[in-house]
Amino acid sequence: MSKLFQPTRLGALALQNAIVMAPLTRSRSDAQGVPLPHVVDYYAQRSSAGMIIAEGTQPSFAGQGYARTPGIHSPEQIAAWRKVTDAVHKGGASMVLQIMHTGRIAHPLNRQVPDAPVAPSAVTPAGQMWTDQQQMQSYPQPRAVTTAELPALREEFVQAAKNAREAGFDGVELHAANGYLLNQFLASNANLRTDGYGTDLAGRIRFVVETVKAVADAIGADRTGIRVSPGHMFNDLVDANPVETHVALLDAIPTADMAYVHVMKADAFAPQLNNAGDPTATLATMRAHTRGRMIAAGGYTQETGEAALASGELQAVVFGRPFIANPDLVARFKNGIALAQPNADLFYTPGPQGYSDYPAAG
Repeated sequence: MSKLFQPTRLGALALQNAIVMAPLTRSRSDAQGVPLPHVVDYYAQRSSAGMIIAEGTQPSFAGQGYARTPGIHSPEQIAAWRKVTDAVHKGGASMVLQIMHTGRIAHPLNRQVPDAPVAPSAVTPAGQMWTDQQQMQSYPQPRAVTTAELPALREEFVQAAKNAREAGFDGVELHAANGYLLNQFLASNANLRTDGYGTDLAGRIRFVVETVKAVADAIGADRTGIRVSPGHMFNDLVDANPVETHVALLDAIPTADMAYVHVMKADAFAPQLNNAGDPTATLATMRAHTRGRMIAAGGYTQETGEAALASGELQAVVFGRPFIANPDLVARFKNGIALAQPNADLFYTPGPQGYSDYPAAG
Protein backbone atom coordinates (compact mmCIF):
# COMPACT_ATOMS: atom_id res chain seq x y z
CA MET A 1 0.00 0.00 0.00
CA SER A 2 1.17 3.54 -0.71
CA LYS A 3 2.57 5.33 2.31
CA LEU A 4 0.05 8.09 1.64
CA PHE A 5 -2.67 5.88 3.07
CA GLN A 6 -0.75 4.42 5.98
CA PRO A 7 -1.07 5.78 9.53
CA THR A 8 1.77 8.00 10.65
CA ARG A 9 2.76 10.01 13.68
CA LEU A 10 3.95 13.59 14.04
CA GLY A 11 5.12 13.98 17.62
CA ALA A 12 2.05 13.58 19.82
CA LEU A 13 -0.24 13.74 16.78
CA ALA A 14 -1.61 10.42 15.49
CA LEU A 15 -2.66 10.56 11.82
CA GLN A 16 -4.93 7.99 10.17
CA ASN A 17 -2.98 8.55 6.93
CA ALA A 18 -0.14 10.75 5.68
CA ILE A 19 -2.40 13.20 3.80
CA VAL A 20 -2.59 16.63 5.44
CA MET A 21 -5.02 19.40 4.60
CA ALA A 22 -3.19 22.73 4.35
CA PRO A 23 -4.22 25.86 6.21
CA LEU A 24 -6.41 27.74 3.73
CA THR A 25 -7.73 31.21 4.48
CA ARG A 26 -11.40 31.19 3.48
CA SER A 27 -12.83 34.24 5.32
CA ARG A 28 -15.96 32.58 6.72
CA SER A 29 -16.04 34.01 10.24
CA ASP A 30 -18.17 36.84 11.60
CA ALA A 31 -16.91 40.35 12.36
CA GLN A 32 -15.80 39.24 15.83
CA GLY A 33 -13.70 36.40 14.47
CA VAL A 34 -16.15 33.65 15.46
CA PRO A 35 -16.28 30.75 12.96
CA LEU A 36 -19.80 30.44 11.49
CA PRO A 37 -21.83 27.19 11.46
CA HIS A 38 -20.85 26.19 7.91
CA VAL A 39 -17.21 26.15 9.06
CA VAL A 40 -18.11 23.01 11.03
CA ASP A 41 -19.54 21.41 7.89
CA TYR A 42 -16.52 22.37 5.78
CA TYR A 43 -13.94 20.81 8.04
CA ALA A 44 -16.05 17.77 8.94
CA GLN A 45 -16.45 16.97 5.23
CA ARG A 46 -12.65 16.81 4.92
CA SER A 47 -11.96 14.78 8.06
CA SER A 48 -10.85 11.67 6.14
CA ALA A 49 -7.45 13.44 5.99
CA GLY A 50 -4.79 12.30 8.40
CA MET A 51 -4.52 15.81 9.79
CA ILE A 52 -6.21 19.13 9.13
CA ILE A 53 -4.31 22.36 9.72
CA ALA A 54 -6.98 24.96 10.37
CA GLU A 55 -6.79 28.26 8.53
CA GLY A 56 -4.58 31.09 9.77
CA THR A 57 -6.16 32.33 13.00
CA GLN A 58 -5.28 35.55 14.80
CA PRO A 59 -4.12 35.38 18.43
CA SER A 60 -5.70 38.77 19.17
CA PHE A 61 -7.70 41.48 17.45
CA ALA A 62 -4.38 43.29 16.99
CA GLY A 63 -3.13 40.31 14.99
CA GLN A 64 -5.92 40.47 12.41
CA GLY A 65 -5.20 41.76 8.93
CA TYR A 66 -7.79 40.26 6.58
CA ALA A 67 -11.58 40.50 6.44
CA ARG A 68 -13.64 37.82 8.20
CA THR A 69 -10.76 35.72 9.52
CA PRO A 70 -11.16 33.73 12.75
CA GLY A 71 -9.60 34.34 16.13
CA ILE A 72 -8.72 32.18 19.13
CA HIS A 73 -8.77 34.82 21.89
CA SER A 74 -12.40 35.08 23.04
CA PRO A 75 -14.71 32.59 24.77
CA GLU A 76 -17.09 32.73 21.80
CA GLN A 77 -14.30 31.88 19.35
CA ILE A 78 -13.07 29.01 21.52
CA ALA A 79 -16.60 27.59 21.82
CA ALA A 80 -17.14 27.79 18.04
CA TRP A 81 -13.82 26.09 17.31
CA ARG A 82 -14.70 23.34 19.79
CA LYS A 83 -17.64 22.38 17.57
CA VAL A 84 -15.24 22.16 14.63
CA THR A 85 -12.64 20.01 16.38
CA ASP A 86 -15.32 17.67 17.77
CA ALA A 87 -16.67 17.12 14.25
CA VAL A 88 -13.22 16.59 12.76
CA HIS A 89 -12.19 14.12 15.46
CA LYS A 90 -15.41 12.20 14.87
CA GLY A 91 -14.27 11.79 11.25
CA GLY A 92 -10.93 10.41 12.38
CA ALA A 93 -8.56 13.28 11.62
CA SER A 94 -6.22 15.08 13.96
CA MET A 95 -6.48 18.86 13.87
CA VAL A 96 -4.03 21.64 14.63
CA LEU A 97 -4.56 25.38 14.60
CA GLN A 98 -2.32 27.69 12.62
CA ILE A 99 -1.64 30.80 14.71
CA MET A 100 -1.23 33.71 12.30
CA HIS A 101 -0.44 37.24 13.42
CA THR A 102 -0.41 39.20 10.17
CA GLY A 103 1.80 42.04 11.41
CA ARG A 104 2.10 44.71 8.71
CA ILE A 105 -0.13 42.81 6.25
CA ALA A 106 -3.29 44.46 7.52
CA HIS A 107 -5.77 47.22 6.86
CA PRO A 108 -7.78 49.20 9.46
CA LEU A 109 -11.08 48.41 7.74
CA ASN A 110 -10.50 44.70 8.39
CA ARG A 111 -9.74 45.13 12.08
CA GLN A 112 -11.76 45.59 15.28
CA VAL A 113 -9.16 47.78 17.00
CA PRO A 114 -8.10 51.32 16.05
CA ASP A 115 -4.36 50.75 16.61
CA ALA A 116 -1.97 50.76 13.68
CA PRO A 117 -0.72 47.30 12.68
CA VAL A 118 2.54 46.39 14.40
CA ALA A 119 5.64 45.08 12.68
CA PRO A 120 9.32 44.59 13.47
CA SER A 121 10.02 47.94 11.78
CA ALA A 122 7.92 50.76 10.33
CA VAL A 123 8.37 49.55 6.75
CA THR A 124 5.23 49.81 4.62
CA PRO A 125 4.72 46.82 2.31
CA ALA A 126 4.04 47.40 -1.35
CA GLY A 127 0.70 46.24 -2.70
CA GLN A 128 -2.95 46.26 -1.68
CA MET A 129 -5.45 44.06 0.14
CA TRP A 130 -9.20 43.48 0.03
CA THR A 131 -11.62 45.27 2.34
CA ASP A 132 -15.36 44.58 2.29
CA GLN A 133 -16.12 48.28 2.69
CA GLN A 134 -13.86 49.82 0.03
CA GLN A 135 -12.55 46.83 -1.93
CA MET A 136 -8.80 46.97 -2.71
CA GLN A 137 -6.83 49.36 -0.50
CA SER A 138 -3.12 50.10 -0.05
CA TYR A 139 -1.40 49.00 3.12
CA PRO A 140 -0.91 51.67 5.78
CA GLN A 141 2.45 52.23 7.42
CA PRO A 142 2.85 49.85 10.38
CA ARG A 143 4.13 50.84 13.80
CA ALA A 144 7.41 49.29 14.95
CA VAL A 145 6.75 47.24 18.07
CA THR A 146 8.90 48.46 20.96
CA THR A 147 11.37 46.24 22.77
CA ALA A 148 9.29 46.56 25.94
CA GLU A 149 6.23 45.24 24.07
CA LEU A 150 7.92 42.08 22.78
CA PRO A 151 7.20 39.89 25.84
CA ALA A 152 3.47 40.67 25.61
CA LEU A 153 3.53 40.02 21.87
CA ARG A 154 5.19 36.66 22.46
CA GLU A 155 2.61 35.90 25.15
CA GLU A 156 -0.18 36.38 22.58
CA PHE A 157 1.09 33.28 20.78
CA VAL A 158 1.42 31.35 24.05
CA GLN A 159 -2.11 32.19 25.18
CA ALA A 160 -3.47 31.41 21.72
CA ALA A 161 -1.83 27.97 21.90
CA LYS A 162 -3.40 27.33 25.31
CA ASN A 163 -6.78 28.48 23.98
CA ALA A 164 -6.40 26.16 21.00
CA ARG A 165 -5.90 23.21 23.31
CA GLU A 166 -8.99 24.30 25.26
CA ALA A 167 -10.89 24.37 21.96
CA GLY A 168 -9.94 20.74 21.29
CA PHE A 169 -7.07 21.19 18.85
CA ASP A 170 -4.40 18.52 19.08
CA GLY A 171 -1.64 21.10 18.63
CA VAL A 172 -0.71 24.35 16.94
CA GLU A 173 1.35 25.53 13.99
CA LEU A 174 3.17 28.84 14.31
CA HIS A 175 2.92 30.70 11.00
CA ALA A 176 6.44 31.96 10.27
CA ALA A 177 5.90 31.97 6.50
CA ASN A 178 4.27 33.90 3.66
CA GLY A 179 5.20 37.37 4.85
CA TYR A 180 3.34 37.56 8.17
CA LEU A 181 4.65 38.80 11.52
CA LEU A 182 7.07 36.03 12.45
CA ASN A 183 8.34 35.92 8.87
CA GLN A 184 8.75 39.70 8.96
CA PHE A 185 11.15 39.34 11.89
CA LEU A 186 13.22 36.90 9.82
CA ALA A 187 13.46 39.03 6.68
CA SER A 188 16.22 41.52 6.03
CA ASN A 189 13.96 44.00 4.20
CA ALA A 190 11.28 44.09 6.92
CA ASN A 191 13.39 43.89 10.09
CA LEU A 192 15.67 46.89 10.55
CA ARG A 193 15.82 46.71 14.36
CA THR A 194 18.94 47.59 16.34
CA ASP A 195 17.84 46.32 19.78
CA GLY A 196 19.13 42.75 19.53
CA TYR A 197 16.04 41.57 17.63
CA GLY A 198 17.36 42.54 14.19
CA THR A 199 20.49 43.85 12.48
CA ASP A 200 22.25 40.50 12.11
CA LEU A 201 21.15 36.91 11.56
CA ALA A 202 21.09 36.00 15.25
CA GLY A 203 18.96 39.05 15.95
CA ARG A 204 16.48 38.43 13.14
CA ILE A 205 15.72 34.87 14.23
CA ARG A 206 15.63 35.70 17.96
CA PHE A 207 11.95 36.59 18.39
CA VAL A 208 10.81 33.57 16.40
CA VAL A 209 13.09 31.25 18.40
CA GLU A 210 11.83 32.68 21.69
CA THR A 211 8.21 32.33 20.57
CA VAL A 212 8.63 28.71 19.46
CA LYS A 213 10.27 27.78 22.75
CA ALA A 214 7.64 29.61 24.81
CA VAL A 215 4.77 27.86 23.02
CA ALA A 216 6.53 24.50 23.26
CA ASP A 217 6.98 25.02 27.00
CA ALA A 218 3.29 25.88 27.36
CA ILE A 219 1.65 23.03 25.44
CA GLY A 220 4.49 20.60 24.72
CA ALA A 221 7.02 20.63 21.93
CA ASP A 222 5.46 17.46 20.52
CA ARG A 223 2.25 19.42 19.89
CA THR A 224 4.02 22.43 18.38
CA GLY A 225 4.78 22.86 14.68
CA ILE A 226 6.13 25.73 12.61
CA ARG A 227 5.55 26.74 9.01
CA VAL A 228 8.39 28.33 7.04
CA SER A 229 8.73 29.50 3.43
CA PRO A 230 12.41 30.07 2.67
CA GLY A 231 12.93 32.46 -0.23
CA HIS A 232 9.31 33.24 -0.98
CA MET A 233 8.58 36.50 -2.74
CA PHE A 234 5.17 37.07 -1.16
CA ASN A 235 3.67 40.04 0.69
CA ASP A 236 6.69 42.14 -0.37
CA LEU A 237 9.06 40.15 1.81
CA VAL A 238 12.66 39.82 0.73
CA ASP A 239 15.52 38.24 2.64
CA ALA A 240 19.05 38.71 1.35
CA ASN A 241 20.02 35.13 2.28
CA PRO A 242 16.84 33.11 2.89
CA VAL A 243 18.44 29.68 3.04
CA GLU A 244 21.06 30.87 5.52
CA THR A 245 18.33 32.49 7.63
CA HIS A 246 16.18 29.37 7.76
CA VAL A 247 19.09 27.04 8.43
CA ALA A 248 19.98 29.20 11.44
CA LEU A 249 16.34 29.18 12.59
CA LEU A 250 15.96 25.41 12.33
CA ASP A 251 19.27 24.86 14.10
CA ALA A 252 18.09 27.09 16.98
CA ILE A 253 14.67 25.55 17.67
CA PRO A 254 13.99 22.09 19.15
CA THR A 255 13.01 20.39 15.89
CA ALA A 256 13.89 16.94 17.26
CA ASP A 257 11.16 17.30 19.89
CA MET A 258 8.61 19.31 17.92
CA ALA A 259 5.60 17.82 16.14
CA TYR A 260 6.89 18.92 12.74
CA VAL A 261 8.46 21.53 10.52
CA HIS A 262 6.13 22.53 7.66
CA VAL A 263 7.94 23.86 4.59
CA MET A 264 5.99 25.87 2.03
CA LYS A 265 7.69 25.23 -1.31
CA ALA A 266 7.79 27.76 -4.10
CA ASP A 267 4.78 27.53 -6.40
CA ALA A 268 2.45 29.80 -8.36
CA PHE A 269 0.97 31.13 -5.09
CA ALA A 270 4.35 32.15 -3.68
CA PRO A 271 7.18 32.18 -6.21
CA GLN A 272 10.75 31.87 -5.03
CA LEU A 273 13.38 34.56 -5.28
CA ASN A 274 16.18 33.97 -7.73
CA ASN A 275 18.80 34.18 -5.00
CA ALA A 276 17.17 31.41 -2.95
CA GLY A 277 18.48 28.71 -5.25
CA ASP A 278 16.72 25.68 -6.67
CA PRO A 279 13.45 24.89 -4.79
CA THR A 280 14.23 21.16 -4.69
CA ALA A 281 17.67 21.81 -3.25
CA THR A 282 16.18 24.25 -0.72
CA LEU A 283 13.79 21.59 0.53
CA ALA A 284 16.65 19.11 0.86
CA THR A 285 18.59 21.67 2.89
CA MET A 286 15.63 22.21 5.21
CA ARG A 287 15.38 18.44 5.63
CA ALA A 288 19.06 18.22 6.58
CA HIS A 289 18.52 20.79 9.35
CA THR A 290 15.24 19.32 10.64
CA ARG A 291 16.14 16.79 13.29
CA GLY A 292 12.60 15.50 13.61
CA ARG A 293 9.62 15.27 11.29
CA MET A 294 9.09 17.39 8.19
CA ILE A 295 5.99 17.94 6.07
CA ALA A 296 5.72 20.16 3.00
CA ALA A 297 3.19 21.88 0.74
CA GLY A 298 3.42 23.45 -2.69
CA GLY A 299 1.98 21.80 -5.79
CA TYR A 300 2.21 18.18 -4.71
CA THR A 301 0.30 15.56 -6.69
CA GLN A 302 -0.53 12.07 -5.50
CA GLU A 303 2.50 10.76 -7.41
CA THR A 304 5.03 13.33 -6.18
CA GLY A 305 3.66 13.03 -2.66
CA GLU A 306 4.10 9.27 -2.68
CA ALA A 307 7.68 9.70 -3.90
CA ALA A 308 8.50 12.16 -1.13
CA LEU A 309 7.22 9.75 1.50
CA ALA A 310 8.96 6.76 -0.04
CA SER A 311 12.31 8.58 0.00
CA GLY A 312 11.90 9.52 3.65
CA GLU A 313 12.22 13.22 2.87
CA LEU A 314 8.72 13.85 4.28
CA GLN A 315 6.65 12.16 6.94
CA ALA A 316 3.37 13.56 5.59
CA VAL A 317 2.33 15.50 2.48
CA VAL A 318 0.28 18.70 2.58
CA PHE A 319 -2.40 19.38 -0.05
CA GLY A 320 -4.15 22.74 -0.25
CA ARG A 321 -6.23 23.70 -3.27
CA PRO A 322 -7.13 20.07 -4.15
CA PHE A 323 -9.05 19.91 -0.86
CA ILE A 324 -11.19 22.94 -1.71
CA ALA A 325 -13.37 21.22 -4.35
CA ASN A 326 -12.67 17.65 -3.21
CA PRO A 327 -13.84 17.08 0.36
CA ASP A 328 -13.27 13.36 -0.31
CA LEU A 329 -9.72 13.87 -1.62
CA VAL A 330 -8.39 10.81 0.21
CA ALA A 331 -11.00 8.52 -1.38
CA ARG A 332 -10.39 10.06 -4.80
CA PHE A 333 -6.67 9.37 -4.52
CA LYS A 334 -7.32 5.84 -3.29
CA ASN A 335 -9.78 4.99 -6.04
CA GLY A 336 -8.25 6.88 -8.96
CA ILE A 337 -11.17 9.31 -9.28
CA ALA A 338 -10.53 12.53 -11.19
CA LEU A 339 -10.34 15.68 -9.10
CA ALA A 340 -12.99 18.40 -9.30
CA GLN A 341 -11.83 21.97 -9.91
CA PRO A 342 -12.69 24.78 -7.49
CA ASN A 343 -14.35 28.08 -8.32
CA ALA A 344 -11.67 30.66 -7.51
CA ASP A 345 -14.22 33.48 -7.55
CA LEU A 346 -15.70 32.03 -4.33
CA PHE A 347 -12.48 31.39 -2.40
CA TYR A 348 -12.96 34.31 0.01
CA THR A 349 -16.65 35.20 -0.25
CA PRO A 350 -19.01 34.89 2.73
CA GLY A 351 -21.38 31.96 3.11
CA PRO A 352 -21.41 28.26 2.23
CA GLN A 353 -21.38 28.66 -1.55
CA GLY A 354 -18.03 27.58 -2.97
CA TYR A 355 -17.06 26.44 0.51
CA SER A 356 -19.06 23.66 2.11
CA ASP A 357 -21.26 22.80 -0.90
CA TYR A 358 -18.73 20.84 -3.00
CA PRO A 359 -20.06 17.28 -3.31
CA ALA A 360 -18.16 14.05 -2.82
CA ALA A 361 -17.73 11.86 -5.87
CA GLY A 362 -20.85 9.86 -6.67
